[in-house]
Amino acid sequence: MSWTRFLAMARKEVIQVVRDVRSLAIVFIMPVILMLLFGYGVSLDFKHLPVYVFDRDGSQQSQDLLKRFQNTQYFDVVKAVNSYPELVEAIDSGRARLGIVIPPDFARTLQEGGRASVQALVDASDDNTANVTLSYTQGVIGGFSQQVQLEFLHSKGQASAQVPLSLETRTWYNENLESKAFIVPGVLALVMSVIGAFLTSLTVAREWERGTMEQLISTPVTALEILLGKLVPYFVIGMIDVAGCALIGIYWFQVPFRGTWGALMLTSALFMIVVLCMGFLLSVVGKNQLAASQLALLATFLPAFLLSGFLFSIDQMPIVVQGITHIIPARYYISALKKIFLKGSPVSFLYVDLVPLVLFVMVLATLATRKFHKRLI
Repeated sequence: MSWTRFLAMARKEVIQVVRDVRSLAIVFIMPVILMLLFGYGVSLDFKHLPVYVFDRDGSQQSQDLLKRFQNTQYFDVVKAVNSYPELVEAIDSGRARLGIVIPPDFARTLQEGGRASVQALVDASDDNTANVTLSYTQGVIGGFSQQVQLEFLHSKGQASAQVPLSLETRTWYNENLESKAFIVPGVLALVMSVIGAFLTSLTVAREWERGTMEQLISTPVTALEILLGKLVPYFVIGMIDVAGCALIGIYWFQVPFRGTWGALMLTSALFMIVVLCMGFLLSVVGKNQLAASQLALLATFLPAFLLSGFLFSIDQMPIVVQGITHIIPARYYISALKKIFLKGSPVSFLYVDLVPLVLFVMVLATLATRKFHKRLI
């Protein structure tokens, strides 16, 4: 291998990127846009859900219950209606996500030690939001029920009576339960898929379309020198984008970063090599830029978005789909990112994710080098 020929190939690829305005936009603008879109536009947190109430009792106890809803960050008691049809109409129109109906004998039943019922009407057109809303509602009702039980026992002279079981929770790693803490780091996988696979998928295909491949074949440059010369510039660009996106996530979106930059860069470098080799292989197979770019999106960006655990939990997927995710490199990279950012895991704790990435590198690098040949056919 000649370092002179390798550097010449790398310089040629850098000039190609600089002259291509579209490539420059993808390299420098798209990562920032993706970070801002996902950081601000995608949230799995459910807060300040609008609540309408129909309080048929109007007692102090019913008001105490409604204040519990108002005092949480998850609900906003928007309006108190005077009829059941008005409550239903608010849910049908989308103005309310939750409707609370308190029966007329609510306070009397509680004072007598009976079992009072409260109706919760939930808009389940979005089943995920509905499930979370019901969970929050049950939590509020459960806390109120515990308080009422203690007050009833105290009124009967059992001042020392306590509820036999209570739950004390402590949240680790993502203390505020904010979805951006795992969404923003996951954007790095999408950025690297675009920078790595998409751009490199055009490299060899572009040479065939422009007729410059014949000129390369006639030169003494070897296939390995062509491969490395085309991939190394994109590797450097990709690592710069990773560092930039990580800084945006840490300092702009305030995502916790408890790991080390060494662990982040090592993991990112392995994943970058994977997507670069995959993009180069698709470029060799496609032989035209349109086909190669479409294959790159199908093989990297979409699986990274849908099947990597970026937004959708792999544990909740069907068994067959869970098996398919094992051949998605982004699954291991995103898993490592969450451990580095949120848990602060050292490299020694990341072997479960790093070993599969190393295997992907070996397999794809071998396929890319064997598939690319310096000949016209």
